[in-house]
Parts: sequence; structure tokens; C-alpha cells
Amino acid sequence: MTGPRAVVIEADGGSRGNPGPAAYGAVLRDAETGAVIAEDGRTIGVATNNVAEYSGLIAGLELATELAPGSAVEVRMDSKLVVEQMSGRWKIKHPDMLPLAAEAKRLAPTGTTYTWVPRAENGHADRLVNEALDGGRDGVTVVAAGTGPWEDEPESLAELVQDPDTQPVSIQTEARGWAGGGVPTTVVLVRHGVTAHTVEKRFSGGLASANPGLSDEGRDQIRAVADWLAPIAARIDAVVASPVRRTLESAEIIATALGREVGIEAGFAEMEFGRWDGLTFAEVGERHPEELEEWLGSVDRAPTGGESFRAVQQRVRAGLERLLDEHAGRTVVVVSHVTPIKTLVADAVDAPLESVFRMELSPASVTVLAWFDGRPSMRMYNALPPGNDVFAAGPTKW
Repeated sequence: MTGPRAVVIEADGGSRGNPGPAAYGAVLRDAETGAVIAEDGRTIGVATNNVAEYSGLIAGLELATELAPGSAVEVRMDSKLVVEQMSGRWKIKHPDMLPLAAEAKRLAPTGTTYTWVPRAENGHADRLVNEALDGGRDGVTVVAAGTGPWEDEPESLAELVQDPDTQPVSIQTEARGWAGGGVPTTVVLVRHGVTAHTVEKRFSGGLASANPGLSDEGRDQIRAVADWLAPIAARIDAVVASPVRRTLESAEIIATALGREVGIEAGFAEMEFGRWDGLTFAEVGERHPEELEEWLGSVDRAPTGGESFRAVQQRVRAGLERLLDEHAGRTVVVVSHVTPIKTLVADAVDAPLESVFRMELSPASVTVLAWFDGRPSMRMYNALPPGNDVFAAGPTKW
């Protein structure tokens, strides 16, 4: 089989502690189609962020050497240090970096280019890092379905969600006890669009909050999501929202576009922030520094008059159980908030609840989870409608 003429390597690395438990992620793509050829993610023991990032680069170059020999190579990373050092513009002084840089230069074909990208555009590799650190991945996955390794990935939400029962089942999913034969329940999680509080980065809780509505920008964002969901309208069984104003407004826009009514699930409401509601992070730090420090240090601590992350987790799990019972084997759109969505993701990937502090979730983003006979699987995280200027500055982590 003729390979691609050019490939893109997306690489990343991370350490929980710096130094601390570390891992890397690397993705090899066909530069023309954007299709994933292979991906690699694994732990490397205790190391620094920079060592992990160089390890991701090396892993990506090894994938290119093995699976796309002779192809032109572009490397994209959000590490300014690695990109500048490999481009020859910055000197390599740290002794730990020298052998890694030398190995990367040995593997890189002549003419390899290095491009710095914002962290938001390196989400696939970043996801592999976290999957490895969380114990959900260890090694290389070569995409080899249909026409071969260079078959296109789904380019639309419709392709990803439309027929989940016919999608290939990953080795990891099979290992957890599901190998097909049933129809999964697919939950398309949508975070509400922006409000005035979102833009000003103010704490904005659930039903007990000031409850701001969507701004004009927020409505535009959600209309773009509704357009993205439209191709799978016939498959969507229901649109469900938390009973908070901004999620109800978002859900109504989506439900109208899909020809559905809006159902309510109180379990998916945002965390209650008590006396912090309406304040910025800096204002809370000034007025309630000890309380903020305790809250950041424990998922069991709550702001005065508010909820802890643990309490929200229990509420969200109860809501999910009701949702899965009512819509078993169907696809449901759930419009919710930052904390409930991140909590559901943490549960789905067996990550500790503390991992919510390490996730970013953009307004009007789409996250897709599926449950196979009660066993969860994450298909998409924090994705934004492609080609929409409204989202140009938002982080996209697939």
C-alpha cells in the first residue's frame, strides 16, 4: 500500500508533580486528510514535563519511521522549549535534554519542520498523556480499519455518533468485558453557551445562584452546536437539560433545531457555590482565602452555603442512573455545566474525582460518552464545531 506523501506528528508529555509520574502522547496523521494513522501513549516513570515532552516527540518520530517511511514530516507541539530547541533557535543546556534531543534529531528525516501550536490545538496528544497516567492506555494503536491505515476519521459528529452499535470496539473496551452484541446508550453532553458571568470568569452556580441567561454570543455558540447535531436528529431520542436558566435556554435552541421537547434532570445542575456565587476567583481569594484553600485541597470541602465536589458527584451519578434507565440503547443530548460534565468524564475513565481540577471544558463544547452494558467509554471530549469563528479562541481537546 502506498503511504501518505506527508505526515503530521502531534506530540505532548506531562508530569504530575514536575518531576513526578510522567507520560507522553503522540499522534501520527496523514497531512492531506487529517486521518489518524497511529497513536501512542504510555508512562515513563518519574520525570519532568520537558523530558516527557521530548519522549512524546521521539515516539511520534518512531511512528513516522515505521509507518510512513519517506514521508515529509511536520511536528506540532505546544512546548515552546522543544519546538525552539529542535528548530535550532534555542540552545540545549540541560543535561537531561541533550540525549533526548540527539535521539530526536537522529530519527527526524531531513527537512522535518517544527511548529508551535497553542495547547488548545494539541488536545489529542494531551488526552493520550492523561489516559496513560490514569492507567487507561499503554502502547501503540495503529488505525487499520476499512481501506487501511489512512482511512479518514469521522469528520462530523454524525459519523461519530450516528451508528454507535456498528462502530469498531476498541481493545480496551473489549478488555473491560464488552465485545459487541448490544446497543450502547450514547450521551452527547453539551456545555451551555456563555453568559456575562462566563466572560467575566465569575462563579455561577445552580438553582440558588443569580442565574444569568445566555448572552448574544452564547446563543450564537449554541446555534452552531445545534447545526452540528442536526444530521443525527433522527437518532436522538431526547434532549435533557439541568433546570438552570442558561442550560434551559441552550437546550431550547438545540431541541427546536432537532424537533424535540426539553426534559429536565435536576441531577445535572451546576455545583452550588454559596456565598461565592457571582464573585471572581480573585475576589473569593481576597474575601475568603482560607475557605478557598480548603476547597482547592479537598473534594469534600464546600464553600459556605454551597456544595462540595463529592456532593455534586453523588447527585450527578443519581441523575445519570435515571437517564440510562429511561433511555437505554438510545442517544440523548444532555445540556449541562462544567462540574457535572467533568464529573461524568472522570467517572467514565475511572479517574479520581480530583481529576476535575485538571480538565478544561469550553462553553458550548460537546463531549460524547457511551455505556456498553453499564460499562462507560469516552468517545469525544470538549469538541467544538469545526470551522466556526465563534469558537476560534476556545480550547479544543479531542
